[in-house]
Amino acid sequence: MTPSLETKLPRVGTTIFSVMSQLALEHNAVNLGQGFPDFAPPARLTQALTRAMADGHNQYPPGIGLPALREQIAHKTERLYGRATDAATEVTVTSGATEAIFAAIAAVVRAGDEVLVLDPAYDCYEPAIDLQNATAVRVPLTLPDFAVDWQRVRDAITARTRLIIVNSPHNPTGAVFSAADLDALADALRDTSVWVLADEVYEHMVFDGAAHQSVARHAELAERSFIVSSFGKTYHCTGWKVGYCIAPPALTAEFRKVHQYLTFATFGPAQWAFADMLAAEPEHYLQLPAFYQHKRDAFRAMLAETPLTRLDVPGGYFQLVDYSAVRDVDDVTFCQWLVREAGVAAVPLSPFFETPPDTRLLRLCFAKNDATLTAGVERLAQLRA
Repeated sequence: MTPSLETKLPRVGTTIFSVMSQLALEHNAVNLGQGFPDFAPPARLTQALTRAMADGHNQYPPGIGLPALREQIAHKTERLYGRATDAATEVTVTSGATEAIFAAIAAVVRAGDEVLVLDPAYDCYEPAIDLQNATAVRVPLTLPDFAVDWQRVRDAITARTRLIIVNSPHNPTGAVFSAADLDALADALRDTSVWVLADEVYEHMVFDGAAHQSVARHAELAERSFIVSSFGKTYHCTGWKVGYCIAPPALTAEFRKVHQYLTFATFGPAQWAFADMLAAEPEHYLQLPAFYQHKRDAFRAMLAETPLTRLDVPGGYFQLVDYSAVRDVDDVTFCQWLVREAGVAAVPLSPFFETPPDTRLLRLCFAKNDATLTAGVERLAQLRA
């Protein structure tokens, strides 16, 4: 007798990113949808990767991460955010930020718990919560600026709340936290037993002279937080899938218990390469805000020649646009039409929401070569209001 199969993730299907990228391939469209750069990582990094493999660093690295890399992560964190970080007890290298997010949730969230998720949210959060038999409680961001209403956060906290997930710069909207937001988060949690998971993978993409307000800057929050970042985003190599998590020793100990049975260890040669890159070329991440601000500004200038309305982009590498002047249809339908008829792949905003508002917004990625951006905008410019 064949056993019956009951899915543990009934609401999960193929991600909208994969769907739109597949449509882009089928229709030979310019892919401005999925968030990956189409330009090369730094030459020093790829050379260091090749050298690490040639030097024989091809077996398991330490499960928690190469010591030299963890030391460089700790040094970078203190340099940027003023928080002294112990590489031995507070830094863990992971197989991408997605693994780190899952491991953090699995480490502290139990069946029956609640996790606060700011809405809209990146799509990997809720499945990880569901797999712990816990409940994601969505707290809507304000429209049209996608700011946090901290009173709504306070009102959503119950005796069952175990964790809050925050994301700055925010995917998909590009909203960023201010220092006042960190203070408000700390105030909301001060008399609670709620942990924080801070998704900071776009930490080096904050624009117009603003500083990234990492949870690491705020001593009170840092003591209750998992802070997750991504080398793939910072070094234009998303396919390498290397990230890390910084957390206080007690949280790190629980995090590592999950990590060791989730992936055990992360791609070894890449760890040697990132350790070399961080030590030898810190200017790369220091110059990244200006690099991406230039791309943002150039892309926005080109979009001015289209009938799409641009929203502000204070951080990240995505541009939200309002397409209501072109067609009055839902965003999924519009994005399918756009890739088939205009030859441009974008990502609709509604899949990021629990209950999508009645807006006409889509997300475009500007982490692309100039030629890719120009080709995409030339096609968008053919749209008619």
